[in-house]
Amino acid sequence: MASAKIAITMDEITLHRLDRLVKDRVFPNRSKAIQDAVEEKLERLERNRLARECAKLDPSTEKAMAEEGMKEELERWPEY
Repeated sequence: MASAKIAITMDEITLHRLDRLVKDRVFPNRSKAIQDAVEEKLERLERNRLARECAKLDPSTEKAMAEEGMKEELERWPEY
């Protein structure tokens, strides 16, 4: 996958903490640490968004729709 360079600004305390992780070989370099952190945050936000959208669903309506679909499907098959 293609990569693009970006510039970021962060406070010195955060930068020191980041450099400590690189020094301790938790990450190979600053870039990889920041990339992993951003990817993890984006995934977490996407999961939370899905959970919020699912919470909006009405269970009884969803059940009725599922049963309606199954009824049509079962009507197509001969009884055994």
